[in-house]
Amino acid sequence: MLCSQISNSMAFASQICLSRLPIKTTVKPLCPLPHQLPSISTHLNLLPSCRQRLRSTITAATTAAVEFRRQTSADTPSKHLPFRVGHGFDLHRLEPGYPLIIGGISIPHERGCEAHSDGDVLLHCVVDAILGALGLPDIGQIFPDSDPKWKGAASSVFIKEAVRLMHEAGYELGNLDATLILQKPKLSPHKEAIRTNLSELLGADPSVVNLKAKTHEKVDSLGENRSIAAHTVVLLMKK
Repeated sequence: MLCSQISNSMAFASQICLSRLPIKTTVKPLCPLPHQLPSISTHLNLLPSCRQRLRSTITAATTAAVEFRRQTSADTPSKHLPFRVGHGFDLHRLEPGYPLIIGGISIPHERGCEAHSDGDVLLHCVVDAILGALGLPDIGQIFPDSDPKWKGAASSVFIKEAVRLMHEAGYELGNLDATLILQKPKLSPHKEAIRTNLSELLGADPSVVNLKAKTHEKVDSLGENRSIAAHTVVLLMKK
């Protein structure tokens, strides 16, 4: 009994003495910090678990960087494409009492295009095709029909601005293909005059400007002489 009490007292006294001694504690991280990795070869001596964790971190970071670069490239269109393609479409109602102007040429007809400007369906279509190829807003945003200054304006103003923007971006017209859709009047007698005038407005050789005209086989408003439509495709070439 006495021996047991003496043993316990000695153990208690030892704990008190040890608790009063200054003890320097050093906490070692599981894996070395980045500044402790002077070279790639250093991590080869780490524990297998640390090496695996480091490899996983590097792989994840690399994958994220590549994905970010791909996403940035996809969201930012290239400004140095060797060529660009654009499509334009326009349609107007035909109403009595309005002039019918196509490609800047006045066409004799009992109906004309009801529009805010002169209603030139072909030139509007060509403008939209050029703007589309350049990745710009459409004609309605650049020349809104809510703006009084465009009331009755000649569409040649719009196409000259589109051509200016095309040259400003460093492109020129490669070729243009347009299709007019209307039931009446017949455009055969006027096609060459329209094509020549369109070429002059574009500053292009007539050989790269093509014009076609189709009826709509008396189907819907186009076939019933109540509207006129046009499609245009343009190819722009880097200068």
